[in-house]
Amino acid sequence: MHPDGLAGAWSRMADTVSYFTEWSNVVVAISLFLLWRNPSDDSYWRRVLRLDSLLMITVTAIVYAVLLAPTEVVTGWSRLTNPWQHIVVPAVTVLVFLVWGPRGWFNWRVVLGSLLLPIAWILWMLGRGLVVGAYPYAFVDPLTHGYGAAFATIGQILVFGVIVALVYWGIDAALVRLTRGRTTQK
Repeated sequence: MHPDGLAGAWSRMADTVSYFTEWSNVVVAISLFLLWRNPSDDSYWRRVLRLDSLLMITVTAIVYAVLLAPTEVVTGWSRLTNPWQHIVVPAVTVLVFLVWGPRGWFNWRVVLGSLLLPIAWILWMLGRGLVVGAYPYAFVDPLTHGYGAAFATIGQILVFGVIVALVYWGIDAALVRLTRGRTTQK
C-alpha cells in the first residue's frame, strides 16, 4: 500500500510505468504524433517505432481481452480508461495503419528492432518486481507462479508479439501490392 498524497506519488508513478498497457499507449501516441508532424521521415528508428506501436497495442488488446478482462473488476476511473486503453486506442491504431499506412516500411531488421521496447519493458518490470516484490500482472508474477512459469508466459507473449509483427509486415506487403496494382491499371 502506498501512502496517500505527495508522499506516495513516486511509487504510484513507478507502478503505473510498470504496466505494458501504459508503454504501448505512449508508443502509439509518439508514433502517430511523429507521423503527423513529418510523414515523409522513414528512418529505420521511425519504422521500428511504427511497428512497435502496432505490435505493442495489439498485444495489449489481446492480452487484456484473454487474460485480464475475464477476471478484472473495473471500478472508479478505470471504467473510463480501460475501454480507451484496451479497445479504442488499439482499434484506431490499426485502422489508421490500414487506411493511411505508411506503406513499405517493414522488413526483417525492423521486426527485430521492434522487439527492443518490449524486451526493455520485460527487464524493467522484472527488475522492479525483484526490488519491490510486486509485479503489474499476476500471470508474470514469479513469486506466485515460480520463475519457470513466469518466464514461460513471458516467452509465449514475446513469441506472439513476433507473430503479430510478421502479420503486420504481411498485411503491409499485401497493401503495397494492391496499391501498385491499382496504379498500374490506371
